[in-house]
Amino acid sequence: MRIFRLLAALALTLFMALPALAQGATGEAPTGTISTDVTAQTDADMAVRLREILGELGGFDDVTVTVNEGIVTLRGTTNSAAEAASLETLVNRVEGVVAIKNNVTETADIARRLNPAVERFTARLDQFIIFLPILVIALTVFAVIIFFGFWIARMRQPWARLAPNAFIADLFRTLVRIAFVVGGIVIALDIMNATALLSTILGAAGLIGLAIGFAVRDTVENFIASVMLSIRQPFRPNDVVEINGDQGKVIRLTSRATILLSFDGNHIRIPNATVFKSRIINFSLNRERRFQFTIGVESAADLAAVRSLAADTVQALPFILDEPAVSVWLGDITDAGVEVIVTGWIDQNETSLVAARGEALRLVKGAIIASGVAIPDTTYTIRLDGAEPPTAAQTKGTRAKSAPAPAPESLTPGSVDAAQENALDRMIDAEREDGEGEDLLREDALKE
Repeated sequence: MRIFRLLAALALTLFMALPALAQGATGEAPTGTISTDVTAQTDADMAVRLREILGELGGFDDVTVTVNEGIVTLRGTTNSAAEAASLETLVNRVEGVVAIKNNVTETADIARRLNPAVERFTARLDQFIIFLPILVIALTVFAVIIFFGFWIARMRQPWARLAPNAFIADLFRTLVRIAFVVGGIVIALDIMNATALLSTILGAAGLIGLAIGFAVRDTVENFIASVMLSIRQPFRPNDVVEINGDQGKVIRLTSRATILLSFDGNHIRIPNATVFKSRIINFSLNRERRFQFTIGVESAADLAAVRSLAADTVQALPFILDEPAVSVWLGDITDAGVEVIVTGWIDQNETSLVAARGEALRLVKGAIIASGVAIPDTTYTIRLDGAEPPTAAQTKGTRAKSAPAPAPESLTPGSVDAAQENALDRMIDAEREDGEGEDLLREDALKE
């Protein structure tokens, strides 16, 4: 009986619990309905949020936004395709967006597309008007600094004392002008609060300067050589020099080239870079200058007597200096005889070198012949194959007919003054007095 009662109580309890279980099972439906309402509420909030963002940004008044299940659909037109594409980036930042359908296109209304440009121009004009007083002040300060710098550069007294010549003084003036221009630009940009622009300008100027430096490397090298030559001048006007194989008298030194006048009367322009790197021979630096010539005598002659005769003959000439003394020595033994080498010293400011050498050669030759020493004749006789050689008498007669005996040399020295060199000096002085072109040479420059 007890078991029966327990089973009946359990059955009654289960029967009473069935409605509650049924209610619990049907309770999931209300829960699903609430979830659908929340999703709809989220889509609506997302759409409102996007509309508010587009309204704050402006320019998207013709764009409509709809959201369904997190999918955002955009429709309408914008002023440009770039603005339409930027909407996707903007919508992606909103939380909860699942996908985007961008149906926004670029408007075909010309007036609407021009409105942003007009607005930008108006805004920039307003900004320029606000900025104009600061710009005027900055330009005024820049002009005052430039005027002051150029005034200092035009002053002659300080630069004439600091610089060794006019060319270096002009270089100092140029550097001063550049320094004041750069300083004026920096101060003007600082007044306009645009110093960040200065680094961009300097960077661009550095790159441009580097490119120009590579392009005009030879010009820069020539300019630096001109500066060095103007400071340490290795020659003076009218000096006889030899530079890189070219010989002549110096006319002037410019900022680009050294100009010579050859002994033929031709102008020779040598770039200063070449002059600075070349071997320079200055024949005018010392008044004393030596000439040299070689004369041959027969091998059977008394060579000691010939050498002494040549030395005495040259030393006795009125244009030959006593110090340094004349030097005579024997050279090589050749097929024609023995070489006698003779040297002598002259004052090249008073005596022509080529004329003195020619007169000394003539007088030494005459003295040797007068002493009975023969000077070898280097004439050769060519014999053809099959022909009989001429006899001595025939040869002697032929020579007598073809080459008459030379007249005895006059042992009186001729004129050897430096008339030709003085004529070149007058030509050079006339060109320098014309004043055409710059000249970096000066008499009080340092000597190397």
